[in-house]
Amino acid sequence: MKFLIRWISIALAVALAIRFVPGIEMDYGIDTWWTLAVFGLMLGLVNVTLGNLLRLFSFPVMILTLGLFNIVINALMLMFTAWLTNGLFGTGLIIGGFWPAVGASIIISFVTMIMTALFTDDEKKKDRC
Repeated sequence: MKFLIRWISIALAVALAIRFVPGIEMDYGIDTWWTLAVFGLMLGLVNVTLGNLLRLFSFPVMILTLGLFNIVINALMLMFTAWLTNGLFGTGLIIGGFWPAVGASIIISFVTMIMTALFTDDEKKKDRC
């Protein structure tokens, strides 16, 4: 269930990033929900594998920047996922550079954090108290 909530929240966050961040565009000739679903799934997989590996190796830089370097890693993972999904699936999601990717990564992180907090199980919340 947690995987499904995370997947849906990433897809919705990407939709919001496309809407509000200039420089991120989607080819609307392709099915929008298909693009968001594939991109959300691939972004989750890339973050779990490559993203965690990059965070491990950049740990000293994370300490020096008080965690702000995580935004850079998220932006790079977003750009890599856009390149990967366009190449493999032809999703039509285009990120126009590093700064739009930074803006989108902030929006995606914020939205997924809120949605995960809202839709976590009540049992886990009781265990924390």
